[in-house]
Amino acid sequence: MSDDLDEGAVVKRCVGGDSEAFGLLVDRYQRPIFTAIFHMVGQYEDACELTQQAFMKAFEHIESFDPSRKFFSWMYRIAMNETINHVRGRRHFETLDREDLPGFPRSEPFEAVETNRAVRQAVLSLTPEHRAVVVLRHFLDCSYREASEVLKLPEKTVKSRLFEARQQLRVALTPAGETPERRAQ
Repeated sequence: MSDDLDEGAVVKRCVGGDSEAFGLLVDRYQRPIFTAIFHMVGQYEDACELTQQAFMKAFEHIESFDPSRKFFSWMYRIAMNETINHVRGRRHFETLDREDLPGFPRSEPFEAVETNRAVRQAVLSLTPEHRAVVVLRHFLDCSYREASEVLKLPEKTVKSRLFEARQQLRVALTPAGETPERRAQ
């Protein structure tokens, strides 16, 4: 869907049962929704399945969409609800090798690969609520206001959760034997 296409008109067509119009929305938002879910679950197959489930749920409930809101925020909320339910149902997190992701180079220096793996594992260790704000802010470049709209939380709560998540990540990524304060010097 091009940026000049009226999203409101497309949603209206969807409410009228036009599945082809919904395909335009899927084309536009599939990649950012998948990216957000992937950063929440850390597994390519799970992210694919959850993305599909989220879009199916959105299509089934399109008539409940409030046209005064952004479609992406509504869609993202559905995706995060599905993802959080999935994450809460899992007993543990499996690590993901960068090689499992299509389109990523396989010849990075060892240190960069290990750093990426450590960051990925640290993000996956966060609670789903903290992980969601990190994904929105740092992986999807949402503003605090946008994250607040998507998560249906006050902006202060988003900022607070992001602060707490960053603190947890800082501790998780500090090498053994160092304190985060000493490392910052």
